[in-house]
Amino acid sequence: MAEQAGVTAPRVLGVLGDEDALGTGFVMARAEGETLPHKILGNPDFAEAEAGLSTACARELALIHALPRDGLPGDIQTVTERQLLDQQEAAYREVDGAIPIFDHAFGWLERHLPPPAEPKLVHGDFRMGNLMIDSDGISAVLDWELAHFGDPLEDLAYLCTPSWRFGHYEKEAGGFDSAGNLIAAYEAASGTTVDRARFDWWLVYNTVWWGVACLRMGHSYRDGSAHTLERTIIGRRVSEVEIDLVLQFEAMRDTESRPIEWAEPPLLPETGEVAYAEILNALIEWDREKVMPGLEGHPLFEARVANNALGIAQRAAAWGGIFAARQAQRLDALDIGHGAFCKALRGGHRDLADDDLFDHLRLSALERLSIDQPKYGGLRVAKTRWRIK
Repeated sequence: MAEQAGVTAPRVLGVLGDEDALGTGFVMARAEGETLPHKILGNPDFAEAEAGLSTACARELALIHALPRDGLPGDIQTVTERQLLDQQEAAYREVDGAIPIFDHAFGWLERHLPPPAEPKLVHGDFRMGNLMIDSDGISAVLDWELAHFGDPLEDLAYLCTPSWRFGHYEKEAGGFDSAGNLIAAYEAASGTTVDRARFDWWLVYNTVWWGVACLRMGHSYRDGSAHTLERTIIGRRVSEVEIDLVLQFEAMRDTESRPIEWAEPPLLPETGEVAYAEILNALIEWDREKVMPGLEGHPLFEARVANNALGIAQRAAAWGGIFAARQAQRLDALDIGHGAFCKALRGGHRDLADDDLFDHLRLSALERLSIDQPKYGGLRVAKTRWRIK
């Protein structure tokens, strides 16, 4: 139905049945293009397509949100803002999440919960990576399995989630444009006016959603449902979301954040006995120089994941104890323990307007992300904004 209504969705040619013995699925018409964001964004071959992506995405979303319920599958669920928020917090509590800025975000989302929107069809996963792009623009909208009825601004804000900017952090809309330009294009395409406060609520929600998804994927390694090295690395991506949320809430503060002093300690010692971080450094070099050159395909991908994991372990060995001591000292100065701090933020009993408190959140985010993913775009932006050299 989406394809018939003008959405650039591949035509479904056939739905698999029990007699096919291939599981659940369908056969669709072949679409040509590229889906990998790092091959699209900033690539001269896609420059013209990238320049028009705000208009193209706005058009696709407007058409999707205008699809009438009649004619759509009857099992598509309607989900309210309240239900989605409750589901995410329940998942966060289930894995014993205890990340202060996450707890603050859940409290903020609850206190600013918007009234229910008129339900429209929502794609649910509309982002770079799920859009096939050719030289002319969008050639296919893919991955519809999260579709539901809800607030259309969920889709619009989802495209602006920091993790979906793929290295182009300052371009809020998918790494290709500003959020303002995307919103203006959507308003023109849909004939509606976007409530910016409601959009901001969904932006925080979608950011938290991805953070909880990372926590759950990390937990899937523990429970054996997806016992792979990759899942442990994704589990550590919560620190990316941590700095994303700090930056989002910083923009809401009434006063400008004060400069903070922070620097990475030395990674490797110059004297004394061999350090654990040096052993891990040797493994990183061995994997990169001796293993990777002889691999291709998925084995090469796994070797790169292993190299990333070794880097995290190396930085944790060198800095983990130092950063943990610093965080404990800051909490002592705030006269509160970590668990109580999370609860106070969730309940709104401690305020981000407190400069010392907010400095602790900023420094903790810097420290954790410097260990987990030092190349993440949000870390670069945070260091620039906070005037850290």
